[in-house]
Amino acid sequence: MYSRSQELFERAQQSIPGGVNSPVRAFKSVGGTPLFIRKAKGAYLYDEDGNQFIDYIASWGPMILGHAYEPVVKAIQEYAEYSTSYGAPTELEIKMAELIKSMAPNVDLIRMVSSGTEACMSAIRVARGYTGRNKFIKFEGCYHGHADSFLVKAGSGVATFNIQTVPGVTGGVSADTLTCAYNDLEAVEKLVAEHKGEIAAIITEPVAGNMGCILPAPGFMEGLRNICDREGMLLIFDEVMNGFRLAPGGAQEKLGVNADLVTYGKVIGAGMPVGAFGGKRHIMEVVAPLGNVYQAGTLSGNPIAMIAGYTLLSALKENPSLLTELDEKTAYLKEGLDKVLAASGIPYVINHLGSMISIHFSDHPVTDFASAASANNELFKKYFHGMLKRGIYLPPSAFESWFLNNALSHGDLDKTIDATRETLKEIA
Repeated sequence: MYSRSQELFERAQQSIPGGVNSPVRAFKSVGGTPLFIRKAKGAYLYDEDGNQFIDYIASWGPMILGHAYEPVVKAIQEYAEYSTSYGAPTELEIKMAELIKSMAPNVDLIRMVSSGTEACMSAIRVARGYTGRNKFIKFEGCYHGHADSFLVKAGSGVATFNIQTVPGVTGGVSADTLTCAYNDLEAVEKLVAEHKGEIAAIITEPVAGNMGCILPAPGFMEGLRNICDREGMLLIFDEVMNGFRLAPGGAQEKLGVNADLVTYGKVIGAGMPVGAFGGKRHIMEVVAPLGNVYQAGTLSGNPIAMIAGYTLLSALKENPSLLTELDEKTAYLKEGLDKVLAASGIPYVINHLGSMISIHFSDHPVTDFASAASANNELFKKYFHGMLKRGIYLPPSAFESWFLNNALSHGDLDKTIDATRETLKEIA
């Protein structure tokens, strides 16, 4: 069925490690040949064989209003004529920073970078520089990019490939990275007590998206905020997936919990390679050239990425009903999937918040990495391929959230529900 993709995958493996430039794309978790995408428009992907798929990845989050959103495309085309990079300041960077500040709580100063990984890496460096401490806490299954310190018990990609220890990550780095289960406040308190006065920050995905969609338990985020206040630590929200999707102000607004530092990724570039980290003024003032915490990048604030992100975020700010519509579509999809799965007799859990959702074939609640990993992920592989055969493109791993986009029609959602019904009959 996917002859052109098979041909390209074989060719790619001769020049690119594993044939892909990001591991989860290899379909190793679910088996089979990855699709090579030729183009996308609205809610649909089109592969090199000419097949159309309803897309539930949205480039891992940023395509909130669908692929090739016309105002973004036109803005990129206009600004590309001026040049693709300057290595010098532009007014666009200021406008982008002002727009983010106007939407996101607790962001007084913000620094643009080139990826979510770079944003999270820089936020940890700032926290260390600000507090004078070296250690930080992260949660098992949360993925904050591939910087060395974040690969200790990371989520999605690492979990997909069953890599428990990552060669190239030194023991010293690992020693400064403290980990515990997501949603386990007692474990956090224990780590803090064991490393009194040594911990700079806690970094977390407020709503996790790298072990499936995992919601914070009631009181968990508030508990982290209280611990950080009490211990002089910083609370860092990794909003690479949550930002401007769960609400105009991201997870801070949605959950009503304030962070000291926030990181963003490709959403602020409408899918272009970009990221940012920001926070309260007295913390961000440690960043060079104001302070001594060094961070730099030739492509930081790239004009093409800035105008793309500015156009998308402006549309979300000016039309908050767009996110409301998207949330309603996701709730509609969940309701339909719930009915189909319940009728199948297969144990399942659907986790959902806003426009993030995931299915786990499990007979117990999925609240952290251990419970996600103990689900029937072999059945998920069959489900994935059954859906792909019916024109539905899901994340190719049980450890990834689905991301909806507002270009999806109710017809697309109904087709997805029907495809699930047919697939379950086939694999049950």
